[in-house]
Amino acid sequence: MSYSYHRMWRISIQAIGLILLTVLFSSPCTAATGADLDVSILQYQPIPAEIGEYVTVWVKVENIGFSRAEDVSVRMVPDFPFTLDSPGNANKTTGVLTPGRAAVHEYRLFVDEDARDGTESIEIWYQEGTEGVWYQQEFDIRVGQSTFDSRGSVQIQGSPVTEPEVFIPGDRGTIRFSLVNAATSPSVMVGGEEFDTNARIQAASLEGTDGIDVITGTYHDSGVIGPGESVNLTYSIRVNDDIEDGTYYLDLVVEGNSHSLSNTWRIPVRVDSSSVRVIPSSSLVLENGAGVLEFDVANVHPNQLSSVSVRLQAEDVEFSPSEYFIGSMDPDELFTIQFEATSVDNKSLSPRNLTIIADYRNGVNQHSTLLSARQLRSVTVNEDSNLGIAVALILLAAIAVGGYMFYRRRKSKE
Repeated sequence: MSYSYHRMWRISIQAIGLILLTVLFSSPCTAATGADLDVSILQYQPIPAEIGEYVTVWVKVENIGFSRAEDVSVRMVPDFPFTLDSPGNANKTTGVLTPGRAAVHEYRLFVDEDARDGTESIEIWYQEGTEGVWYQQEFDIRVGQSTFDSRGSVQIQGSPVTEPEVFIPGDRGTIRFSLVNAATSPSVMVGGEEFDTNARIQAASLEGTDGIDVITGTYHDSGVIGPGESVNLTYSIRVNDDIEDGTYYLDLVVEGNSHSLSNTWRIPVRVDSSSVRVIPSSSLVLENGAGVLEFDVANVHPNQLSSVSVRLQAEDVEFSPSEYFIGSMDPDELFTIQFEATSVDNKSLSPRNLTIIADYRNGVNQHSTLLSARQLRSVTVNEDSNLGIAVALILLAAIAVGGYMFYRRRKSKE
């Protein structure tokens, strides 16, 4: 009985120890520092890696946590059929990575001549701190001869279509490409030998840049397209909140029938933070607690904005309508709107802060912008005094007319 009890106790202790070890070593290096390292293969060239040749691999390590990561290291641990160009190039030291920052390391691997066509994996280890635990991830690399007898070539047809056309910082959207086989006949003669003109898209990837991330991964083996035929590829992208206005270039890398028929295109992406302006076109004054406020609304963004609406806010003031819905606005389009404003507290004549809020959509992205804070003044107009003045003016006019008629009548008698 005692032996059984002690045995169960020993098993329980071992189980608890295993659980603690699992928690300690299976999670990324975040517990102690709050940093969170993410490792990925940014790209490798050529695609696929050629047997008996070198392939260049770019490894990206990024801190997606909330505090800085110290002494970050990356280690390439290849296995057959890959070997490093030099064992001394296995370790790469990044140093400090602040939150949201990334580093890219380049490795050259030789593909063994006995390798076979297919997908092979490589291990990448990463570490935070000189005494930290090494963590590992596996990534796939395609290996093959990468050549086909076909002579069709892939080209971009027309201009890439971005939605939205111009991004605002923080936006998400898509870029769509139409790739066409530029061949015009089913076959072509090269050196006295006839080849078909089909085009193969072995791989197609869109590479991001600083401030713009590509969410969609690489398209592999997108098929064979005949002469004049085309295929559409769509990539999702995300623009960072803190990106500056300007034009940025993404690389569209397409691996065709062979390396000689591969292409890289520079794809422009425009970012512009301008949006909607709301400008008062009349005095912001309430007379005796009421008034009509008029505004000009202008779309100063380079492309069309949709679901545009304007709201006003001021303490102890009610507005009608509560929200003025405009809808779609083309670039540089101007729209005039009016609000009826009524003061809830007619006794207060102190200026009130008037807040103008514009809501709109750029593509699928919803934006709400606090445009400006202005002063809404209140004045009291004495209506009885105005009525008395009007009556007096009418009487004076009547007297003047009567005097003139009397003068004419007397003049005619003489």
